[in-house]
Amino acid sequence: MQADCANCFGLCCVALPFARSADFAVDKRAGQPCSNLQADFRCGIHAQLRDRGYPGCTVFDCFGAGQKVSQVTFGGTDWRRAPRTARPMFEVFPVMRQLHELLWYVTEALGLAPAAPVHKELRRALTRIDGLTRGSAESVAGLDVNALRGEVNTLLLKASELVRAQVPGRKKNHRGADLIGAKLSGADLRGASLRGALLVAADLSGADLRDADLIGADLRDADLSGAVLTGALFLTQAQLNAAKGDAATELPPTLGRPAHWSASGRRPVGRGHAS
Repeated sequence: MQADCANCFGLCCVALPFARSADFAVDKRAGQPCSNLQADFRCGIHAQLRDRGYPGCTVFDCFGAGQKVSQVTFGGTDWRRAPRTARPMFEVFPVMRQLHELLWYVTEALGLAPAAPVHKELRRALTRIDGLTRGSAESVAGLDVNALRGEVNTLLLKASELVRAQVPGRKKNHRGADLIGAKLSGADLRGASLRGALLVAADLSGADLRDADLIGADLRDADLSGAVLTGALFLTQAQLNAAKGDAATELPPTLGRPAHWSASGRRPVGRGHAS
């Protein structure tokens, strides 16, 4: 469930559209190869994406869907050598990406001990979704992913509630809240629900986000400097890549510190970390 670009046919650089904006330097329609895509399906400006006006590319994560479509669904036959595969391949990729995202969340939920009461249902969901990802191009492209997401989300919400119930005290509920630019520096958000919250450019420096549910939270340009994210629920690498942070930001062991984050950092004075 991690991207392996070496075994992908540059699908995110072709299948998906993007519009000229702060995230992308130019317009590109779906199915049109990015001008920076090389013959070997690698990005020609990968090391300079942010400097060249493509920060949107640096925050995208396919959760391993790219190599699944390239090597499993289409058996290693790329769209350049077999142009007839291009359209179905590009149609399958966005659907597969959503399936792999669900696999990521369900797998994480299965690793949460307090969520044991729903582990049996989660295992069934994992087996079902994994089976769907191995279907034909036609079967994958024809899936009702929204309905599937709704079913799985019910289980993920139960898992989240079971974990957060272990956190003492009253937990904040900011589910779906508009917190754009909010001043939350040093806030105690442990066990909070931030599902789908808009935290664009929010100041979360020094905030305690342990056991907080961050599924679907928009963290673009949010300041996570010195924040504690160990144990944060359903946090993804893409969310971190879209945010700002520093060397003092505490991350879950499964996620990496983005290269554009500050190499220095100072933890706010007086913030406690008692378990």
